[in-house]
Formats: sequence, C-alpha cells, structure tokens
Amino acid sequence: MSLLTIGINHKTAPVEIRERIVFASEHLPDTLAALMALPGVEEASVLSTCNRTEVTCWHSGDNAEQTLIDWIAQRHDFHPDHLAEYLFVHRNEDAVRHMLRVACGLDSLVLGEPQILGQLKTAWQAAKTHKGLGRHLDRLYQHSFTTAKQIRTETAIGSSAVSVAFAAVGLAKKIYGDLKKRTALLIGAGETIELAARHLDSQGIGKLIVANRTVERAASLASEFGGEAIALPDLTERLADADVVISSTASPLPILGKGAVERALKKRKRRPIFMVDIAVPRDIEPEVGELADIYLYTVDDLHDVIEENMKSRRQAAEKAEELVDAQVDAFMGWLKSQDAVETIRRFRSDAKATGEAVASQARRLLQQGRDAEEVIDFLTHTLTNKLLHAPTAALNQAAREGRADLLEAALELFRLKQDER
Repeated sequence: MSLLTIGINHKTAPVEIRERIVFASEHLPDTLAALMALPGVEEASVLSTCNRTEVTCWHSGDNAEQTLIDWIAQRHDFHPDHLAEYLFVHRNEDAVRHMLRVACGLDSLVLGEPQILGQLKTAWQAAKTHKGLGRHLDRLYQHSFTTAKQIRTETAIGSSAVSVAFAAVGLAKKIYGDLKKRTALLIGAGETIELAARHLDSQGIGKLIVANRTVERAASLASEFGGEAIALPDLTERLADADVVISSTASPLPILGKGAVERALKKRKRRPIFMVDIAVPRDIEPEVGELADIYLYTVDDLHDVIEENMKSRRQAAEKAEELVDAQVDAFMGWLKSQDAVETIRRFRSDAKATGEAVASQARRLLQQGRDAEEVIDFLTHTLTNKLLHAPTAALNQAAREGRADLLEAALELFRLKQDER
C-alpha cells in the first residue's frame, strides 16, 4: 500500500489546459465513485480549483500511476501521453510534503494565500461524505490542517494582503490611477469576487455592480459596499458602464464574447475597459483580448503583479518550509507505525486469550477449595510460562541458526539489558 498524488497546477500547465482538467463540484459524487472503483484504489480525494486539479489516493498494486493517468485523461477527453506532459506525480513522502505545502499556501500562485486551506477542507469533506476517506487520507488531511494552523501562527506567511483578487485590483489602480470616478463590474459572487469587492472598496471605487446567476446572492454582496446587483442576462446591457471588469464564476462556457464587448466599446466611444478573467474555465473569450481598447488579463498574466507583493513573505516561507519538513517526518512516522498495527492487534489478542484461559483454570481451583496462595502461585507460574513459551522457542531456534540479528532485535524489542561483568 502507498500514497499517490497526481495532478496539474499553475506551474505545470497553462490556463488553456487547466480549464479542461476540472472536476465540477456538482459531479463530485460520481467522480469519487468512479475513482474508488479503479483497481487497487482503497481511499481517494479530489481537489479542483482555478489553479490546480489533483487526485490523491491510498492504493495497492504496481500500476496505480498509469491507471490514474489513463482515468483522468479519459474523463477529460485527453490522450494519456499528451496529458502526461502537464502532470506532476508525487508518491509517499513527497505526496505528504505536497499536501502540507498546498495547505500552507506554499504551492499557490500567491505565496501564503489562505483561500486554498478552505478549498482543501472542502475536498476533505466531499471525500468524507462520499466515502472516499479511510484512516490514512483522513489522518493526512487532519495533519495538513494542523500544520497550516501552526505555520500561520508561527510565521508571517499570511501577514501581507496578497491574493489574486488583490493583484487584480492593484493592476486596475496602476492602469487608472485614482479609482474614485471608476465603475467596477464584478461577475460572480464567490469568495474571490468577495475579496475583489473588499479590495476595490478599500481603494475607494466610485461604483460597484455585481452580476450573478442568483440575483439574491449578488444583492447580498453588493449591499455590503453600497453597490448594485444585476442578473447575468443583464450583463451585456450594463457592460458599457464598466471601467473595470473582474470575473470569477463556475460557468463551464464563456459568458462574455467578443461581439458583446465590441458593442459595449461602441457605447463607451472607445473608452478602454480593464478586464481580469480569474475563472477556470475562462469566463471571457480569449478573442476579446484582440480588441483595441481592451486590456484583458488571466490568472497567468497576474504573475508579475503578484511578484511585487511577495517580498515580505519569502523569508517567512523559508521558516514555513522547515516546519513542513518536520511535520512530514511526524506523519511518515505515524504511517510507518501503521505497519505494526495488525501485528500488535494479534499479539494482544493472543495474550488476552491466554490470560483468560489461565484465569478460568484458577477460578476452578478456587471453586474446588484450593488455598488462595497456592492458586496465585499457579496463576503466576502458568501465565508466565504460556506467555514466554513462543518467544523463547523462537529465540532458541534463532540461536541454533546463528541469527544474531534476531537475538539483537529481541534485546531492543523487549528492552532487555545484558548483565555487565
């Protein structure tokens, strides 16, 4: 049995590949069921965000890696060899380190960003709900949550307000300068859009419009910042009002096309629009970026902006990596101890059965009227002999065979000290 993590992220694959390798949340029950049905897969979980999609399994068998790659490729209509170019593969200790680093934000596009921990907890809960977790993966997830909490407490990894949303707003400010006379249109109402709204509000944005499939959710978010809520079907009519557009929905298809943006530009008399498409799959057709007066950025384009905000976190990250290494060792120690669980269980079960049998004999002797002191001596002598018979016989056999390694191991196992002469 071993641990295996296979996936893609912003380091291994561009956005056009990442947007194809996504496990939609509404299909997660079927996805986990299919994953658990694969040969040798004993436990499984799926983490799928805008910047990463990865599958973690506790499995048996010699061909698990190829089995998983073939399965992921088949689910997303890829040839396995083509997909393999973009995949990372982590096994055992490396898989443990990977999950801990992900939980702490050390593997994120924005170093130390906290949102990934919530996404990891969602993946854990989904796997738990749909019976993908056993004691190994459950323990690994719990260990990653504890490690992330320790690192947030003991380092400054999360001290700076840096995130994809923060980077998007920062870039808008660089392009426009003062945002007080600008209108921002936010598409979606999830966590990233909420963060963008907070950052825009802190920068004094003039007007905020929130468009969402569920208008009630858009209204709830917009009301926090004195903004306006609209339904997605009204999006193209209001696009001309926007100087800044930030989009992050879970739509499987683009919701803003080139034609709609061209019409908005005509209404604006060619005044430019700054657009950031944070969604994966993308919300805005890539061809929109070809239009004059449109400045379109994806999450990949934000890298340089984010880099400027990272300097204060790098030193903290070095300390965090040391803590991660220590916690990897701690988890691997627990994992190795699991190899002894069945042996310990059988050892204790045999000892218990022996004790109960000898105790039953002792009770019969007492019922026959035998002296209590005599029965205690019988119990002590008989139980000692029965418990020591098998290991003593094995040690004698080891000595006859010249197995000094077993004799040495027995001294350590039973914590025996040789007489000093």
